[in-house]
Amino acid sequence: MLKAVIFDMDGVIVDSEPIHRVAYQKMFDEFEISISPELYASFTGKATLPICQYICSSFNLKISPEILVACKRKYFKELFDEDTSFKLLEGVLELIQEYHKKALVLVLASSASMININRIFKRFDLDPYFISKLSGADLKASKPHPEIFKNAAKASGFLPSECMVIEDSTNGINAAKAAGIYCVGYNSVYSKNQSYDDADLIITNFNEISFDKITAFFNKHN
Repeated sequence: MLKAVIFDMDGVIVDSEPIHRVAYQKMFDEFEISISPELYASFTGKATLPICQYICSSFNLKISPEILVACKRKYFKELFDEDTSFKLLEGVLELIQEYHKKALVLVLASSASMININRIFKRFDLDPYFISKLSGADLKASKPHPEIFKNAAKASGFLPSECMVIEDSTNGINAAKAAGIYCVGYNSVYSKNQSYDDADLIITNFNEISFDKITAFFNKHN
């Protein structure tokens, strides 16, 4: 029986990818790094530090990954604070509120830094709905490693088999499945170059996983 839902944040609750893309590009420009669109797409769902560690190693940079991380986060904060049009994805607040009203336990598990998680949760007043927030930036391994979702299931107080993950990235879906958790792949209009083949259920609209629909479907297939 479904007891808890674990939400990814970027691409599921908000579409902050455009801001991240600009912040990364400003960082790339500052340090004269050339990243192909294909390589950038492979970063989706991963935490900033592992991305910067990969960049430093691959491009033989003489600076530490932490310097790149600080630079990128500086640009992200500036862009986020300036963007008054930034909003939640369509239908997600209603979904969160319905799940909460129906007594599903909600956990946030994002590769974003806790600073950015709190920044978004504060702007949209999401804290009342979630019992826990986990940041992949605080962990040793990033998605597609399952650590964050294993920890999220523990934080929910339920078994992985009683949890469900909502993810929009290939790395996130792989992480959820590696953690032994049922995964809904959210293939939205904002998703770019991601594979949903390994998701247990693929949706394009949150109406498809309303409480009644998803609990019936989940309980039938688990």
